[in-house]
Amino acid sequence: MIKGIHHVAIGVADLETGIAFYRDAFGFKVLSVGELSNDQAADRCIGLDNCKAGVAMLKAPNAYVELWSYQNPKPKKMTQRPCDYGYPHFALQVTNLDDEYERLKDKGMKFGNIPQSFGETSAIYGEDPFGNIIELYEIRDESTPQL
Repeated sequence: MIKGIHHVAIGVADLETGIAFYRDAFGFKVLSVGELSNDQAADRCIGLDNCKAGVAMLKAPNAYVELWSYQNPKPKKMTQRPCDYGYPHFALQVTNLDDEYERLKDKGMKFGNIPQSFGETSAIYGEDPFGNIIELYEIRDESTPQL
């Protein structure tokens, strides 16, 4: 039985920078920080050989975010657009999108535009310091599914 989504994993080039961004910009609580190295069970689980990575688990209000910073195998920089296959973004539901947009710009989040209104919702896509795409999504209509 599927109970629900537990966490979203995000690859980052530098674990400390990633932790600082997600903690300070979004208020996620750091639950654990560790190192994965020389663990055959983890290698088999992940499907890679000789994994070495820093990993952190953070608590968002209704889910978890897991940050991974691999040293081995050497990661490749992904160039991903919101229309590409894979996991192109995750969305954070916010209140007062315009205020959050300004606050997060000050925290280093990069945006290609300003928030857009779609009637009862508004949204904007931005990037964390590593280029991972994050949508900020505001819902102003009680009939739209929300948290």
